[in-house]
Amino acid sequence: EVQLVESGGGLVQAGGSLTLSCAASGATFDDYAIGWFRQAPGKEREGVSSIKFSADDTYYADSVKGRFTISSDIAKNTVYLHMNSLKPEDTAVYYCAWAPSTGYYTWARALLYDYWGQGTQVTVSS
Repeated sequence: EVQLVESGGGLVQAGGSLTLSCAASGATFDDYAIGWFRQAPGKEREGVSSIKFSADDTYYADSVKGRFTISSDIAKNTVYLHMNSLKPEDTAVYYCAWAPSTGYYTWARALLYDYWGQGTQVTVSS
């Protein structure tokens, strides 16, 4: 079984930056995908970004393109979400999740992900 632990959330002013980390254990990253999702109060969980290791593919939601960057350190079994130019609407609980495979049309579908972390709160003040 895969265990995922997120860290790095916190309170930041609008325009600031945060980097989230997702440390995985119980599986390697080869040929799998790690996704970042977020859920704000009263809203559905939405896909933010995903990285597919076998092809080194990355995907982003339109709302974060140009501001967020996903990266990985395979030696550390850790995926990072670098968030810049944060906006109040980025406030949410951020989750990382593991999937056996994703693609351009499927990466944001939460049901494809088998394992989830506990989430980390990101709050952006205006």
